[in-house]
Amino acid sequence: MKRLSALLGGALSAVLVTAAVATTAAATTTSATPQAAATTSPVLSPTPYMGWNTYYGLGGDFTETTIRSVADSMVSRGLKKAGYDIVWLDGGWQADESRSAAGDLVPNPAKFPNGLKPLVDYIHSKGLKAGIYTDAGPYIPGKCGLGSGGYYQHDADTFAAWGFDAVKVDYLCGIAANLDPKTVFTEFANALHNNASHRPLIFNLCNPVTSPDWGNYPESQQSINSWSYAPGIAQSWRTYTDVGFQGDIKFKDVLRNYDANARHPEVVKPGAFSDPDYLAPELGMSDEEFRTQLTLWSVAAAPLVVGSDIRKLSATTIGMLTDPDVIAINQDKAAVQAVRVGAAGTTETWVKRLADGSRAVVLLNRGDSAKTLTTTASAVGLQGGRFTLKNAWTNAVTESAGTISAAVPAHGTALFRVSPAVGVPGIPHVTAGIPQVTQVGTQVLPEGSAPVVAGGDELRAEVAVRNDGVLPVFKPTVALTAAAGWTVTPVGKAPALLAPGQKTTLAFKVTLPATAVAGNASLTATTQYETLGYGKQQQVTVSPLVIAPVPPDGVAALSHHPWISATSGWMSPTVDESVGGGSPISLVSQTYPTGIGVASPSLVRYYVGQQCTKFTATVGIDDAVRNVGPEGGTSTFQVIGDGKVLFDSGVVDRDHPKPVDVDLTGVRVLDLVVSDAGDGGYNDRADWAAPTATC
Repeated sequence: MKRLSALLGGALSAVLVTAAVATTAAATTTSATPQAAATTSPVLSPTPYMGWNTYYGLGGDFTETTIRSVADSMVSRGLKKAGYDIVWLDGGWQADESRSAAGDLVPNPAKFPNGLKPLVDYIHSKGLKAGIYTDAGPYIPGKCGLGSGGYYQHDADTFAAWGFDAVKVDYLCGIAANLDPKTVFTEFANALHNNASHRPLIFNLCNPVTSPDWGNYPESQQSINSWSYAPGIAQSWRTYTDVGFQGDIKFKDVLRNYDANARHPEVVKPGAFSDPDYLAPELGMSDEEFRTQLTLWSVAAAPLVVGSDIRKLSATTIGMLTDPDVIAINQDKAAVQAVRVGAAGTTETWVKRLADGSRAVVLLNRGDSAKTLTTTASAVGLQGGRFTLKNAWTNAVTESAGTISAAVPAHGTALFRVSPAVGVPGIPHVTAGIPQVTQVGTQVLPEGSAPVVAGGDELRAEVAVRNDGVLPVFKPTVALTAAAGWTVTPVGKAPALLAPGQKTTLAFKVTLPATAVAGNASLTATTQYETLGYGKQQQVTVSPLVIAPVPPDGVAALSHHPWISATSGWMSPTVDESVGGGSPISLVSQTYPTGIGVASPSLVRYYVGQQCTKFTATVGIDDAVRNVGPEGGTSTFQVIGDGKVLFDSGVVDRDHPKPVDVDLTGVRVLDLVVSDAGDGGYNDRADWAAPTATC
């Protein structure tokens, strides 16, 4: 209890404190085991370890040459200097027959003709460390690539003799063999600790098993239970299932893993860290979404291990990965994991207590539209009347009277290092909002909705400006610009000054030319104001817009019409095939020539521009799931027009498709939504069969 209360210096809510009592008591009981020999060792990796892993970017397709090339790139691209110093081989390094008749693990001779020891020596020669992969269970062909079951000490001695510095121990064969993870991981931890070479080995405990997506397993076998024993035996422990698939990482799954990882901050300590899985830039997320992942992983005191092929990453991504202020927050020696302040929701505040008494504060926007988010210094555990805010991503340093605010893009974050201010007052903390489209024509947009615009539309856009500093600012102005051919007209007049605590909203009328081409566009706001002693200040904020394609015409197969956006819980939406491709749309043995295949959760958005009168389809679970397994395979389908539900299927299973016939009169934006029906996303291969718009 005492440790958790210190996370926020006493600013935790009563609910969080109550929950902490139970979890801390459980942790105390379960970690006090005589088997955990590693607890008496010197602390390995007192701050979260950093590095790179083959899994998401390369899969099993890597060789000695590949790994040498990556090691070279980690040095030449500045990752080593920034702290990423482990080169980690995941599954795929082993031979097809992974263990010899003598019981020795065997590297793949085609990939590693010289064995692994020379490769490890090369990695060490670059000033880097080397990591390797195995499984806690016995090798079971078809279930996992290799396993150390029955050979824990032998394999630990082998890894140490080869010169490895870190070992990832999976649980795929472990769950296939129905083993108890606490027992086998503790045994493996002892083997690593007692290796014959007396070599310190970082232990990444990797149990990714969760329910219901993995099946119906007891909690004791799932990753959500690892916190109760792993801190005493490992340097890190996976807290949920994989963050995605090889080459396919989705933002929603990043948030899912972060939320699961956040459940037990009280057990994190120097040398023992919760692991929400790897960083995954340029594998499906936008730059903004990856910046959010890196921000959240940093305040979570999570290991920073890059899963992408770093040789191919853009300069922008490398810049994010090596940002010194963000890494400093992750590597803070207090080794405290962030906790949420206030309620969960579309927008949230997370705070991490730092060793010098300051706070790392995250303003998180999970939603699909930009927002200005706020919290207070007192809410994050700080006292006083003046506070210095350093934006970890922009390096801007401002002073606040107590409000911490930022304009946060959709799926974005703001990250501040907040501490009491001293001396002469600093630059006032002014937040210039991201331009918000609040109205299209006569339609007022619902709060939090992503705007969709089309040629000829007239928009109302607003920019909110607030002064949270201790000094006034003068002559605040906002200039709004758009693409060539668009017209922008100010509505109203800016005030002469903004006193501390004041805010204003400046509005604009924006008109698109009728010839506006479908695609991406933006509105850019340049906000300027004058300050006492610091001259003129300027902030530039940008709001992305989607210009919709023309509506369908006549009786149209909607799957053949360009959508505005489309998401799928697994893989990507497919046209005229079940999700994942390879088979036609098929419901209870009836094949449909047109359709959209998705997995829950899914949103497919179309622009119909008040030109259509009817939408018809048949919805159901694709017959492809009959070749996969009996689990799951239930979804709900909704047709939504301009935010209003026009059709709700209720639960649909694989044997009972349902017809859809919806009136679209007056609808501008059409959303086709698929959700999980409560049993997880397992086998939710959902179809919009023969989706037809009459326009």
